[in-house]
Amino acid sequence: MKLTLRIWRQKNPRERGAFVTFPLADVSEHMSFLEMLDVLNESLIDKGQEPVAFDHDCREGICGACSLMINGYPHGPLPATTTCQLHMRHFKDGDVITVEPWRARAFPVLKDCVTDRSALDRIMQAGGFVSVRTGGTPDANALPIRKKEADLSMDAAACIGCGACVAACKNASAMLFVAAKVGQFAHLPQGQAERKERVRRMTGQMDKEGFGNCTNTYDCEGACPKQINRRFIAEMNRDFICAELTE
Repeated sequence: MKLTLRIWRQKNPRERGAFVTFPLADVSEHMSFLEMLDVLNESLIDKGQEPVAFDHDCREGICGACSLMINGYPHGPLPATTTCQLHMRHFKDGDVITVEPWRARAFPVLKDCVTDRSALDRIMQAGGFVSVRTGGTPDANALPIRKKEADLSMDAAACIGCGACVAACKNASAMLFVAAKVGQFAHLPQGQAERKERVRRMTGQMDKEGFGNCTNTYDCEGACPKQINRRFIAEMNRDFICAELTE
């Protein structure tokens, strides 16, 4: 099929960017979205032009590296799907597809569709760890954890840190990401020793990075490729209030 791509091009953080239009023919419906961009880049290189820069790594929906706004949707229009797992069969012949980077003050554009998402790493470094000694790998039944709690911890830990929640939020809030990283520890006994300190440090770093406030529109939950539930935001807010009141 034939497509028209409108892609954001920006040489570096200091220069202004703009959309550039690229016609693309003979796109197979079996390609992934990133494979389609690979084909575009190969044609640009053959013409002696600069290829389009975009983030990617595992291409299996695991690493969270791929980060494209596709027709106004983080990762594209399909729910629970990363950009690398989006296939061209979900588009039609003749479609015009607009591709741009995440838009957030905390995610400055480095080049084209590549943004600096190290703010998320700094939030994790601020408190996303367990420093108490847990010893070697315990037997599966050595620590009695209710299945409901274990399942909630695993649900939160499914977050791949892609930043789609930030890109979808009108305030560029990172609340869902931070809540997931706080929640994955809050439901396990290993995470209780630092529970209050963790939520204070991670939310404090989130504010320092310049992310916006949460206004409960739940666009973050809708855009999340791993379907992290908004309940973790409520849990984090509760833990933060408890930590502040008992400091």
